[in-house]
Amino acid sequence: MPENKFLKDAQLIPKKLRLEGDSIRFSVKGTIPIESVLSPKNPKVFISFKGEKSQLDLEAVELKKNVSNYSYEKKISLKYEPWMSAGTLELSFYQGKREGQEPFEKKVLAKGVMTPQLMVKLGAVYPDEPIPLIGLFITSGVDDREIVRVQDFSLQFDLGSFTYKSNAENLKAIQEIDSFLTSNPDIQEIKITGIQSPEAGEGKNGALGMNRAESVKTLLGTRIVAFPNSKVKIDSRRNDWFDLRLLLGDYKGISTNRKEELYTILMNQESYLDQNERLKKVPGFSQVAQDLYPKLRVAKIEIQAKPRTGLDMQQSMKLREALSKTDGTNGLTLEEWALAAEASQSLEEKAVIYSKMTEFFRSALPYNNMAVVRIRQAQRTLDQQSKEILWEEALRLLTQAQRIDPNPYTFHNQGQVLALQGDHWEAYLKLSEASSLSQNPDFQQRNEALRGALDIVRGDYKLATLRFDYKFSDPRDYFNKGLAYYMIQDYVNATIAFEESVVQGRMFGYGFYGLAMIAAASGQNEIALIHLKKAIEANRQLSEKAYQDPLFEELRESKEFFSELSLN
Repeated sequence: MPENKFLKDAQLIPKKLRLEGDSIRFSVKGTIPIESVLSPKNPKVFISFKGEKSQLDLEAVELKKNVSNYSYEKKISLKYEPWMSAGTLELSFYQGKREGQEPFEKKVLAKGVMTPQLMVKLGAVYPDEPIPLIGLFITSGVDDREIVRVQDFSLQFDLGSFTYKSNAENLKAIQEIDSFLTSNPDIQEIKITGIQSPEAGEGKNGALGMNRAESVKTLLGTRIVAFPNSKVKIDSRRNDWFDLRLLLGDYKGISTNRKEELYTILMNQESYLDQNERLKKVPGFSQVAQDLYPKLRVAKIEIQAKPRTGLDMQQSMKLREALSKTDGTNGLTLEEWALAAEASQSLEEKAVIYSKMTEFFRSALPYNNMAVVRIRQAQRTLDQQSKEILWEEALRLLTQAQRIDPNPYTFHNQGQVLALQGDHWEAYLKLSEASSLSQNPDFQQRNEALRGALDIVRGDYKLATLRFDYKFSDPRDYFNKGLAYYMIQDYVNATIAFEESVVQGRMFGYGFYGLAMIAAASGQNEIALIHLKKAIEANRQLSEKAYQDPLFEELRESKEFFSELSLN
């Protein structure tokens, strides 16, 4: 193909294609010269979108003849299809008849489509990722034993010390830990992070932070006898402004403008030392440091736990008798049956118990919970047809539960299945109905997180940010939160959310990918490359995404991209 002469000034506006709602919208404009030597004969210009197995040919671009050229400008809106993410938008120039001939010139206008919103997590299973826990059981009591409780605690330390203070604040925190563990003895995970403040007296290496974490681990040792001490995760942070950014959010000691100035410095991706010097020059920062730095001499504790479930020995014997009999006799209450199912770790055993419950009780509980079992079984099969069958059975069971007793859990689960099936609008309606029926904060957190994810799919990004105003334990929820802020270009809050995603699950990978997106959007390619490398190390599936993403187009032009990320 010769060098472009007729298409040399063809422009795509905007320069990169991006998904907006369910469409791709762009304009193509340019001129075709009319000269004595290069006078085109019966010129025609066509636009096409080409993929590996698909192609979309658009109508000819209308040309306007002027004195020295033909000019053209065409606005186009295309319904997005998945193959377009890796497709190529091309402009072709013909002379004479088009049929049966190759274009005289071609020009690639764009490669791929930016679709960050499609990375949102709705509960589907992807390779290299843990299976998401989706669906909500109706439980035996008022409180939902299925939902994992997450609570944070902090213990304070003196400057340079790793022996926690014997003060009223720490005593209260320890009492709160004991109370939480008493109510929720089924511990799922414990994370302890020792924090060092930027003060000189806090030392120049990370030993102090780790020693603080170890000190708290020893304190918890006598309180978590049933949880292996070796499984307590400990870490430390220093030379990192993450914790200061969190404290700044609620700090009232400076004006909003000054706070924004501090955020700008903390987010500028310079080195820690350079940022430290810049912070000192901000008027009023000495007071900020005096107020907030002592609050960074802490160890943060995050405990994830659930209430204890199960039956005693006598109840267990009655359960075995009821399961083995066919005469319809039953010596257990609905709540005891529900407790037995909750205690089982096997989806198959749960299904047997819930199925038997439908013989004894007219209640929405066994139908709803059997549906949740089917949803989670669908998560564990790779066969798409089997997934569809299990989803349809789940929807039938949920419909039966609704006939008996309309309740928020059943609406939520219907919304979850519909979201997985791709029926996003109907899913959204079900979740909205669920939200109106329950004021339980744990339920609202799970329901609003999924609702916010669907807001992202629907393009209502500002509303989505409001849905995520919760403390989460799942890195996917923080990633979705960061994605919502990213889509409205609020990179400060997006960065905080993506960092939280990384803190909650370093092997999740997507939090690092989100940080890479922000760095690339800010022109910081070296930082973007660092985050991309971490993302792909955690999740190899993200390498294909990075290779196609137009956001990293300039970055892919560097040798470091392929050598560092091992994509070649």
